Amino acid sequence: MTTFNFNKWNTILGWFAFAVALVTYSLTVEPTMSFWDCGEYIATAAKLEVGHPPGAPLFQMIGAFFAMFASDATKIALMVNMMSVFSSAFTILFMFWSSTMILKKLISSFSEINTNNEIVILGSSFVGALAFTFSDSFWFNAVEAEVYAMATLFIALLFWLGLRWEQDMNTPRGNKWLLIISLLIGLSFGVHFMALLTIPSIGFLYYFKHYKTITLKNFIIANIVVVSILLFIFKLLLPLTMAFFGKTEIYMVNNLGLPFDSGTIFVFLLFVAFFYFGLKYTKEKGHIFYNTIILCVLFILIGFSTWMMLPIRANANTVINENKPSDAAEVLAYYNREQYGVNPLFYGPQYTDSFVGLDEDNPYLDKAPNYERDYKTGKYIITNNYKNAEQNSDDNQKAILPRLWSTEHIENYMNFTNVPEFKIKPEYLEEKELVDIISEFRKAYAAKDIDNEGYISFLKSYGEYLIIEKPTTWDNLSFMFEYQFGYMYWRYLMWNFTGRQNDIQGKYDNLDGNWLSGIKFIDEIHLGSQENLPTDVLNNKGRNMYFFLPFLLGVIGLIYHANKDLKSFYVLLALFLFTGLALKIYLNERPFEPRERDYALVGSFYVFSIWIGFGVYAIYDYLKNYLKPNIADSCGYWFKHARSSYSYGSSKLG
Repeated sequence: MTTFNFNKWNTILGWFAFAVALVTYSLTVEPTMSFWDCGEYIATAAKLEVGHPPGAPLFQMIGAFFAMFASDATKIALMVNMMSVFSSAFTILFMFWSSTMILKKLISSFSEINTNNEIVILGSSFVGALAFTFSDSFWFNAVEAEVYAMATLFIALLFWLGLRWEQDMNTPRGNKWLLIISLLIGLSFGVHFMALLTIPSIGFLYYFKHYKTITLKNFIIANIVVVSILLFIFKLLLPLTMAFFGKTEIYMVNNLGLPFDSGTIFVFLLFVAFFYFGLKYTKEKGHIFYNTIILCVLFILIGFSTWMMLPIRANANTVINENKPSDAAEVLAYYNREQYGVNPLFYGPQYTDSFVGLDEDNPYLDKAPNYERDYKTGKYIITNNYKNAEQNSDDNQKAILPRLWSTEHIENYMNFTNVPEFKIKPEYLEEKELVDIISEFRKAYAAKDIDNEGYISFLKSYGEYLIIEKPTTWDNLSFMFEYQFGYMYWRYLMWNFTGRQNDIQGKYDNLDGNWLSGIKFIDEIHLGSQENLPTDVLNNKGRNMYFFLPFLLGVIGLIYHANKDLKSFYVLLALFLFTGLALKIYLNERPFEPRERDYALVGSFYVFSIWIGFGVYAIYDYLKNYLKPNIADSCGYWFKHARSSYSYGSSKLG
């Protein structure tokens, strides 16, 4: 009898899932240009030009490769779109292999691996891969020239490499996987920063492999360490490297009188010397750990070198040359997205600072000087008025974890939470006219004669006479959970695994952009009556109903995974949370965004789809363990009580 070859079928089914995805997306790909950034990405990729910060140089270079296969100029957009098609199909391939790897290890921890459960492992993972293939948001990304399809590929590939590293971690050459991971982390900066969110999960793979006994202390330390590694790479390693290049370049040109690019060449040679002698010393002294760390940093920087395309092409004065990042200092500003300003994350101002003015003690802050080349003098000159160039809001209006921050969305913030309280400043309490105006205003607002728009106008008009209270911590947290987590995450999760009302952008009403299950009484609680809907609503192409089936499978898989192996569950949970809720905290979205933002959350939906596959296996496991004995008992009772073959006088009748 031929034995079942798991590895063979794992490879075959993985490529079959790839083929299903590739055919599906190829048949549904956008033939020209989609809305928003796609046109810019197609143009900048086809001609290797400089797009908007923070750029996507690797995406553009691969896009230029795909554009080479266009039969004529009218097919360039199609071929760049096909890059997303192939990226998404490869995402499904690595997702399937990651799922089978995790599930097989999970099952082997409490049961003997045999042909039956190997087949179910493959089938379950295939179901999860197809669930993600046909999920709404991922499919949307797969057929247009946006960075999110390739960014999801980097997430899937990095996670698969992390699992391979975990398998070979204690072997002599096991760290080869870590070096490939480091290279891909560097390369991912050339597509989208989203792929970096895989780092904590890979860190937890290392932690659980080396710490068999989990204590509260080492668990907390592990969480701090993996987040620190993520922040080090994203906020320190690369920004400080570029800052070092930029500052050295300016110093050597302006202070030492050397020609342009002298500082850049000097720092490059310094880096080459550092890595050469660092690797040589650690190898000779047998410091394997430090040698590996230096190699990892080196491979990250090698991957990040795709960013060299930006200053090279900026100096070529391409037609599209946004921000013109032509030298190290400009590239750093480009990387930091300085033109967009800063969304406060952990501490910062709230919308009420627009009513109270600037900070009394320190009203203005300096900005970083912007240096540009002056070819006449051979120096770098400052082109911006950076002294006192930035307004500093009142410190009394700042808060920890400020969610209600945008001064352009004040009325919507008030609609979600409460209007800010206020009182008259002590020095104006004797002003009878002012007191009467405020009293009349309070009565009119209480009687609903004045709406929130009028409330805002009043505060802007009389703010100098008032002490205006900033939004409370509860206001910020309630908005975060209701809008940022609820409307801007949970709604999107339900779109993909429960159903979607239509393809029209939602504005927090019952008419558009909501999730829809197809189960009548639930939908009526959620959205109101679904009877007698017009044909344009019923026939909307974005209207899909899954009756909670994929969602319930995912929940079953999640619970099953947590019950069977809490360690590997936490690895997936970390990836799920970092690419979902943690991303929502970081983005700090406002009500309402210019477009739906589900496309950025596909990493989280990727993990949930893996749990859908686990849910299929959980159902098989339940049927095998609980129904088989009952069937056997029923059969036993059948043979015990069956008399159809008995006859009168038979010895069986006693």
